[in-house]
Amino acid sequence: MRYARSVPDLLDELAPNLLWRIGRASDDGPVTVRVGLASSAALFGELPRLRSATDAEVEAAVRDSSLRVEWVGPRPRLGER
Repeated sequence: MRYARSVPDLLDELAPNLLWRIGRASDDGPVTVRVGLASSAALFGELPRLRSATDAEVEAAVRDSSLRVEWVGPRPRLGER
């Protein structure tokens, strides 16, 4: 299946509509990135609060491939707005 727009173009279009939080659910938990559409903002408040993670912790999690990514809310489908 081919799309008229490229994936980078679709991501650029989607980016302004995203919310994200970065941190840890517990002191010894993984660094977590929660991301979702702005329309799902209320759902972020229903999740356990993330504690702050330092830039060094985020960089180490990326380097070690231990960064956890969670999508919040319904996932958009390609071609939908």
